[in-house]
Amino acid sequence: MSKARLVITALLTENLSPSEVAARYGVHRSWVYRLKARYDEVGEAAFEPRSRRPHNVPNATPDDTVQLVLALRKELSEQGLDAGADTIGWHLEHHHATALSRATINRILIRHGTVTPAPSKRPRSSYIRFEAEQPNETWQSDFTHYKLRNGQDVEVLTWLDDHSRYALHISAHPRVTATIVHTTFVETAGQHGFPASTLTDNGMVFTVRFAGGRGGRTKLETELRARGIVQKNSRPNHPTTCGKVERFQQTMKKWLRAQPIQPTTLTELQTLLDSFREEYNQRRPHRSLEHRSTPAAAYTARPKATPSKDRSRETHDRVRTDKIDHVGTVTLRHNGRLHHIGVGRTYAGTHVRMLVQDLDITIIDAATGEILRELVLDPAKNYQGTGRPPGPTKNNNGPTFP
Repeated sequence: MSKARLVITALLTENLSPSEVAARYGVHRSWVYRLKARYDEVGEAAFEPRSRRPHNVPNATPDDTVQLVLALRKELSEQGLDAGADTIGWHLEHHHATALSRATINRILIRHGTVTPAPSKRPRSSYIRFEAEQPNETWQSDFTHYKLRNGQDVEVLTWLDDHSRYALHISAHPRVTATIVHTTFVETAGQHGFPASTLTDNGMVFTVRFAGGRGGRTKLETELRARGIVQKNSRPNHPTTCGKVERFQQTMKKWLRAQPIQPTTLTELQTLLDSFREEYNQRRPHRSLEHRSTPAAAYTARPKATPSKDRSRETHDRVRTDKIDHVGTVTLRHNGRLHHIGVGRTYAGTHVRMLVQDLDITIIDAATGEILRELVLDPAKNYQGTGRPPGPTKNNNGPTFP
């Protein structure tokens, strides 16, 4: 039994005076009087602890501002845009001439139950952050999947500037191929200038350097080398290396899912992507950028980086092993295109070693070291003939077969 209940019981049942009860229980007499007055007013509720919250809070956030914060939270969430405290604070400052701290906005959101507690994540301080110093210093690229309303699965390709997070290109395709990657890169560079470097994962639409040691280059790799552009690739199972474009894709798909009418065709999806790109680049504040600026403002604020001209003089040297097939040819992939090189049916089944330096090719018998053929590859032709007429070669000793 609480002391307050003992005091009231003694006052009511034992007919003791407040002074006697105060002396018995070691409390102040004025407290006994206040307790008795409260008991007479509210009854049993007098024994419950009372809130110590002040009746008036002069510096409390006005109700109108609280409702504005909640309205912004609801509006941004329904549009599929970021609706965190930083973004809400930016909108309050730039569109409503109101300044609130991030902590105050967070307390408002938590108090009204609009924030869903998230599981514990790896602390941000544990990541090694990097950011290009100039626009066009590094372009990141990746593609992701999206399901249309009719159930068709399509892919969305993105080129993103590392420094400013400016979405340079977004396009939807049935499937992203190496040719599409190269075409979109050249088109995007025609609008914004060629970058000094690119950063992608190890997908074979971006690079075949790690495809079992077969050599060769995709059209994108050939284009990058010809222009002196550094190609960088992340290590397997390290998605945070390309974290900017990965996070961009998450933001993009969240916005797409929030649209009231989902696309049924690639054309409808591309229309939505164009609208998102405009919103993302021109109007949406970015939390990772200085002063919460838009990507378009950050992209145009500094001079753009350019490729290094010295790298364009590098040659592509490789050694390839192969076996001459039954019709006397070997294959070589150049610039993403497979070429057949004639050697001669006489050597069918022979294991050879191909020494390749750009377009100069030497084919050597792997067992004897004999040079079987030297040529300069013609990229426009699928078949690189020997130059000899087809059929058996006639001489004074009778027909021989090449």
